[in-house]
Amino acid sequence: MLKYPYTLIPDTNGTLLVQFPDVPEALTVGDTPEEARLNAKEALEAALEIYFDQKRPIPMPSICRREDESILLPALVTAKVLLANEMIVQGIRKTELAHKMDMHMPQIDRLLDLRHSSKIETVEAALRQLGRRLDVQLA
Repeated sequence: MLKYPYTLIPDTNGTLLVQFPDVPEALTVGDTPEEARLNAKEALEAALEIYFDQKRPIPMPSICRREDESILLPALVTAKVLLANEMIVQGIRKTELAHKMDMHMPQIDRLLDLRHSSKIETVEAALRQLGRRLDVQLA
């Protein structure tokens, strides 16, 4: 799974600024550390959606140190990020993937929607169509 580190920086007005070094578009604030941590997850998801919408490669997270604050993406979201990146690398458009998988475009749109709870098997099938496989590990 992908784990994105972030920093909490005290702001001049007493709030905490949340910054993700790997995803500069993911910015938020919080009045308390707890609120900042909650807002961090939402900010990261919103920024990743921007990458998806703009068909830009999603940056992979840098290595987290033990003391780093971080957001661990769920397995399904991680799989969708990896699928979207692989489509970009291979130059595969959604219409081409839909054709290869014998699916309709709305199904592919949902497959690449971070908020839609697609079946992991469908993401695996899409990756297979791209000559890749999803590998899950227990940590």
